[in-house]
Amino acid sequence: MPQQPAADRDARLEAFEQVLRGRRSIRAYRPDPVPRALIEETLAAAAYAPSPHHSALWRAAVLTQPAARARLAAAMAAAWRADLTADGVPEARIAAVLGRSRARLEGAPVVVILCTTDERLDRYPDARRQEAERLMAAQSVGAALQNVMLAAHARGLASCWVCAPLFCPETIIACLGLDPRLQPQALLTLGYPAAPPPARERLGLGELVVHWD
Repeated sequence: MPQQPAADRDARLEAFEQVLRGRRSIRAYRPDPVPRALIEETLAAAAYAPSPHHSALWRAAVLTQPAARARLAAAMAAAWRADLTADGVPEARIAAVLGRSRARLEGAPVVVILCTTDERLDRYPDARRQEAERLMAAQSVGAALQNVMLAAHARGLASCWVCAPLFCPETIIACLGLDPRLQPQALLTLGYPAAPPPARERLGLGELVVHWD
């Protein structure tokens, strides 16, 4: 294979670094709708993420209609309220927390629920290895999610990863009428950012790497 010209390599590296370092988690969006073609291009990036057994175990539910987002926000809020009430959290605090959460979901032009499917997972007779298999699938969602968020940023969209589906998967499945074999893992909000994101400190390599032989 011929060696890539240095100028081409440097241009690709610069573009990659701009996308990688420019992405931020943004929770406030403009009300402008996002064209379906742009959503599809962004989600298609998930297919290029690594997955166990080359299985592409990710499935997505996409909500763009305000009524659908409101129903999901209400259902998830009810599940969260039950947990907070059981924890003994004061009602005023519960109302404030749930109000912010619902506003974020309902205010995002696009909400994506990323799920795993066990269709192509290996089967083991013992719980230890089967749990490892399930965990591999869950980890691969993170790789797919990162691809989607970077693809969104490269196209001028903002995004924010929300882990709430892990705490109420049955609620989401029932609300959206999903196949019960799916396992909701993450929620992603998408839209045009309402304001430029603030700068943020990142961990240095010395903090990230804890062992190097």
